[in-house]
Amino acid sequence: MRIKLQNLLIFCLLFGSGSLPAATLLAAESATFNKDIAPILFKNCASCHRPGEVGPFSLLKYEDAKKRAEFIREVTHDRRMPPWKADPDYGHFADVRRLSDDDLKTIDLWVKAGAPEGNPADLPAQPSFAEGWQLGEPDLILKMPEPFSIPAQSEDIYRCFVIPIGNETDRTVAAVEFRPGNRSVVHHAILYLDDSGVARRRDASDPGQGYRSFGGPGFVPTGGLGGWAPGSSADRLPDGVAKALRAKSDLVLQIHYHPNGKPETDQSQVGIYFTKKPVQHMVTGIALLNPRVDIPPGDRNWEITDGVTLPVDVLALGISPHMHLLGKDMQVTAELPDGSVVPMVRVRDWDFNWQGSYRYAEPVRLPKGTRIRLIAHYDNSADNPTNPHSPPQRVRWGEQTTDEMCLCTIQVYPERPENLRQLFKLPHGRLGAALAGGTLPESGWQTLLRRVRQHLSPESDDLD
Repeated sequence: MRIKLQNLLIFCLLFGSGSLPAATLLAAESATFNKDIAPILFKNCASCHRPGEVGPFSLLKYEDAKKRAEFIREVTHDRRMPPWKADPDYGHFADVRRLSDDDLKTIDLWVKAGAPEGNPADLPAQPSFAEGWQLGEPDLILKMPEPFSIPAQSEDIYRCFVIPIGNETDRTVAAVEFRPGNRSVVHHAILYLDDSGVARRRDASDPGQGYRSFGGPGFVPTGGLGGWAPGSSADRLPDGVAKALRAKSDLVLQIHYHPNGKPETDQSQVGIYFTKKPVQHMVTGIALLNPRVDIPPGDRNWEITDGVTLPVDVLALGISPHMHLLGKDMQVTAELPDGSVVPMVRVRDWDFNWQGSYRYAEPVRLPKGTRIRLIAHYDNSADNPTNPHSPPQRVRWGEQTTDEMCLCTIQVYPERPENLRQLFKLPHGRLGAALAGGTLPESGWQTLLRRVRQHLSPESDDLD
């Protein structure tokens, strides 16, 4: 058998392309944890699957991986893990968490060989992770007022915590970093802003700390600072680009908690980094949104669409699809005036538990007249394991777990700063701007625009 394998390798080298796929080379000597599997796990899984993180078990040691070898093969081949839902061939994104086909073949070979450990000398160093604030000490740290208790056993918890920011004037933000207080139970977080007092009133009406809210914050926010999910990193906006933070705003911190089998507490923090350089562009957002959701019971592939035409030239920084439990797939395209089509995002197998925001590797330029189109499908059949109704019932738009949504936010900024107001006037412009980067009252918008035109930082003393 060994001679036949050697002959096969020689034949491929002499008469083939001169190189062999990784899986073919590994077949000559079975894959081992130390040489082949540990690098895959350390790179793609350890950010969540390590002590103190949200992953239910660690994958840093051979013993931990070996006893879960079959399970690792199952969830990676099904593309359930690592949790990256955006189609890699449909848009070019930064920080992609997705295993290559060669990685999957290597895992398969390792499991079939009995999950051997291999030579200890082949084991790479375990990955190191930054402690403390990744971007350095923030200019402003906002912390939950008191620890929040998570029971050992319960359904997943969605809770909004209202934290006064205390800014008396409009500010511009270069970066935001979320630090979970207890990574073992914090599934993800979304950072909304409110200067209307609505969130405070909702908080006051709920007897517990914060208030319960599934999906969104339960109102139309007046701003937004982004979100966090395990494995994500904090990033600064490009130089000269900033988010708006309206005066006297509250941070509405929505956290999704996943109980881990024992009582836990969490007191998460948010770090805000204000701009230090001149601001030339203000981030806003475009919301593709169709509230005419009316999904009949039993329909396996109910379809809904939406679209918007850009009134100005923009650059897109990222995109965030959103549906609830009946969501099946979503696709967003940009049809340019010259007839070409730019893929924006495609999620083939929607999973509410792993919805994410996807940042483009490079800003995507979309000229005036571009038509952005959304198409989404829903499964309201009894065969959908996440269907909240048994038997299935008619489902419409709403904020509750059992309701549905069709929403996709695109974070953009106009090429010409003075065109910002035209983007606010798009359908659902206020919501899109709030979710992606913040809105401003008319006076605040005019002030910031003037600052942008002067290429001055909002912290300058000679503005007025």
